[in-house]
Amino acid sequence: MEYAVTLGVAVGLAMDSLAVSLCISCAGQAKLPRQRLRVALYFGFFQGFMALLGWLAGSRIVSLIESFDHWVAFALLAYIGIKMIVSGLKPAESDCIPEDYTNGKTLFMLAIATSIDAMAVGLSMAVIGDPVLIPAIIIGITSFILSGMALVTGNKLGETFGKKMEILGGVILVGIGLRILVSHMFF
Repeated sequence: MEYAVTLGVAVGLAMDSLAVSLCISCAGQAKLPRQRLRVALYFGFFQGFMALLGWLAGSRIVSLIESFDHWVAFALLAYIGIKMIVSGLKPAESDCIPEDYTNGKTLFMLAIATSIDAMAVGLSMAVIGDPVLIPAIIIGITSFILSGMALVTGNKLGETFGKKMEILGGVILVGIGLRILVSHMFF
C-alpha cells in the first residue's frame, strides 16, 4: 500500500477515535496531561493493534465475526453514549462522582469499539497480500495524534459550554454507533 493511501486510510480510521476523544474531553474529562496521554495512547494503540490483528486473523476469523461485529461496536458506543447523556442531564451540583471515561473498562470498551474498522482494514490487507506492519504503525500514530488534538480542543469547548457538551458528546457516540450499525447492515 502506498504511503499516501495508507495515510488517507489512517486518517479515515482515526475519525471515530477523534470524535470519541472530543466527546470525552467535552464532558470535562481528560483535563490532566496524563489523562490525555492515556486516552490518546489507548486509541492509537488499539487502532494499530486491531489492524495488525485483522491481518493476522486473515480470512479465517472474518466469517466468524462479520455477522455481529457491527452490533458489538454499536452496543459499546450506545452504552457509553447513553451514560454520558444521563450524566449530562443530572444537575451540576449532584453528589455523585461522574464516571471517569479516561481509564478502566470504559476507555477499553471505547478503544475496542472505535477500532473494529481497523481490524477490517487489516483483514482486507491480508486478503490482497499487502504487508501490514508499517501501515499499522501509521494508523496507530495518526489516531494517537488526532485523538490528542481533539482532547485539547474538547476541554476548551467543555469549559465554555459545560454539561451541554457532555450531552452532545453522548449523542455523538450513539450516532457513531448507529453509523457503524447501518453501514454494516446496508452497505
